Amino acid sequence: MDLVGILTSDVAIAVYKIGGVFSALMLCVSIMTWVERRVSAIIQYRLGPNRVGPFGLLQPIADGIKFIQKEDIIPAEASKLLYLMAPALAVIPALCAFAVIPFGPEVTIFGKAIKLVILDLDGGLLWAFAATGLGVYALVLAGWSSNSKFSLIGGLRSSAQMISYELPLVLSVTAVILITGTLRPMTIVEQQAGAFWHWNVFQGVPFLGFLLFTIAGYAETNRTPFDLPEAEGELVAGYHTEYSGMRFAAFFMGEYINMMTSSALGVTLFLGGWQIGVPTSWLPEPGWALWSMQIAAFVLKVAFFQFLYVWVRWTVPRLRYDQLMNLGWKGLLPASLANLAATAVVVVIQGP
Repeated sequence: MDLVGILTSDVAIAVYKIGGVFSALMLCVSIMTWVERRVSAIIQYRLGPNRVGPFGLLQPIADGIKFIQKEDIIPAEASKLLYLMAPALAVIPALCAFAVIPFGPEVTIFGKAIKLVILDLDGGLLWAFAATGLGVYALVLAGWSSNSKFSLIGGLRSSAQMISYELPLVLSVTAVILITGTLRPMTIVEQQAGAFWHWNVFQGVPFLGFLLFTIAGYAETNRTPFDLPEAEGELVAGYHTEYSGMRFAAFFMGEYINMMTSSALGVTLFLGGWQIGVPTSWLPEPGWALWSMQIAAFVLKVAFFQFLYVWVRWTVPRLRYDQLMNLGWKGLLPASLANLAATAVVVVIQGP
């Protein structure tokens, strides 16, 4: 096999995609730490990071150096193995969930068709929700293994919160599955081709599903106003109170990667994925120009969701725990069931 054959083999292409997606996610984590601070400063009429580099753009690098230099402390009474495993479990499931999300169309390079998704699975949505569901184990293990009452309460809250919001999240996606007839994310995106009114969010009943998915996504990623597992005013820092150094940073990496995964899923299911949202006749012929535009469309849609995460965090106050549970079980769950039933009726009426 010649050099070109080796560089374009299936294994090499898989390595390229994994390395590219991983690098992009790590870069986005760094960017989001800056965006979080900058947007919060604008909302609160402050300056935000403005010392390290122009506009404080090098602040994430300074933070990384600081975390590396911090002492890695392990509490004397902690369950050491589980304590050390928890930060890794916060990052790995979030990365695995992103593997089935298509970030672009099928492209042709060196005469070979390449799908811009790491795993193009028929049951890709099942993979995504199975992976994201594992993330709660990191929080529970971190809370229990630290042997701290604050951490334990935070871990218990995260498990109760996950049960409350996982059901509305999955039911809102089930309505999309009824309409599209597939669990394959790439096919779901392809069915939304054309003008933006072909996107699932504008197909009648699923608009309610989109709102439910967005709200449940905030709770699933433990973001304000649903950040009860951390709740600095009550639990110091919640499940990661006893962590320091890079293990402490790993929980933040997992949170931001989860935010990007949730955003990318919402874009894929409801907002057309990498579809640009204009009539097909307006687009150039398939080639680098079109592919770049489609990848850019996906990135911009995800970036919009990320901005919403930050905006909501610094605008909406944290709910009390009883309010959180009431919203999940008495609000979102009945609404998601009603949305699913209405979607089923619409699908039956419209026919195949």
